[in-house]
Amino acid sequence: MVGTEEQQWLDDLIAKIETKMAWVSDKSRDKIPYTTIDGTHDDRSVHNPSGTVTDGINWWTNGFWGGMMWLMYHATGEQKYKDIASISEDKLDKSFDDFYGLHHDVGFMWLLTSVANYKLTNNPDSRKRGLHAATLLAGRFNPVGGFIRAWNDLEGDDTRGWAIIDCMFNIPLLYWATEETGDPRFSQIANTHADTAITAFVRSDGSVNHIVEFNPFQGGIVRTHGGQGYEVGSSWTRGQTWALYGFMMSYHHTGKTEYLDTAKRIAHYFISNIPEDGVISVDFRQPPEPQREDDTAAAIAACGLIEIAKTVQTYDRKIYLGAALKLLKALESRSDWTKQSDAIVQKGSSSYHADIHHQPIIYGDYFFMEAIFKLKGNDLYLW
Repeated sequence: MVGTEEQQWLDDLIAKIETKMAWVSDKSRDKIPYTTIDGTHDDRSVHNPSGTVTDGINWWTNGFWGGMMWLMYHATGEQKYKDIASISEDKLDKSFDDFYGLHHDVGFMWLLTSVANYKLTNNPDSRKRGLHAATLLAGRFNPVGGFIRAWNDLEGDDTRGWAIIDCMFNIPLLYWATEETGDPRFSQIANTHADTAITAFVRSDGSVNHIVEFNPFQGGIVRTHGGQGYEVGSSWTRGQTWALYGFMMSYHHTGKTEYLDTAKRIAHYFISNIPEDGVISVDFRQPPEPQREDDTAAAIAACGLIEIAKTVQTYDRKIYLGAALKLLKALESRSDWTKQSDAIVQKGSSSYHADIHHQPIIYGDYFFMEAIFKLKGNDLYLW
């Protein structure tokens, strides 16, 4: 997808990814990582740092390690990556048994594990797991408000009417379920949620809200919440990318131009806020100090921008692809290619007001790898 002047850079970068993943995959084969501790992957399949029902094996990021293994399997054909991916998938069966720890993020968890496995191997057990997860997600739909409820009950908050922009990445599980079964109910829910997100989450300037609270009994917007951004009305960058790439996912499955146009509008806002050095802050509207950055947002944005570039003519393609390359080159220069860290992308931030910033987070590596393999072509589309 890149020009001849970028091809050598891309080939060298893919070689660096393959070299690092060759030893990291062996070292962490029995883990489901979220971050690193002193450079070594932690393991959410056995460790629950918060002690809550949604943490540990039920943690929302637990599909990304398996997704990385499927990307590597597709890229190299090496059996070991398939085997390691299956370990994660098998472990996640406990989440179905726990049930209470699951919420809107079942798409993140099972699209990259079970659905990926089924797409590549036709494993019938993986198909069943994917459809099980899709049914759980569909059950969260509020038909009066036209949204999928986020999270479960949270202490101190009435979250029955909450929806979040992140869910744009979960509804592809519903599109897949309809494509797989022929039952239109799943995609109808996905489309309704996406349509609601256009009007309720996306602002006129292309920025987006993180949390929108609806009246769960009568519908209609009650208020917005700042969520993981700096404050109400700010511009949490990872939220921008959930929307940017998320609407492209809905366009991919439906062909509806409204979703493509929305993704472009968000992309234009995002591109206009990329600084000269290509390093993305946690919130585009955060104070200058302290400087808080989120490399995971850059990786996700790059994926979405590349997908938009595939849909436009040559001149416009340069706009989106050029921005993606700027982000990815900045990420490469800031990443760890040594054996001092099990992670590649080093400076992720889960939210602006989190206690810890600038740490490896597993989805940073996943989306960085996905973006690079997109540039190579013949990539594995898991959404």
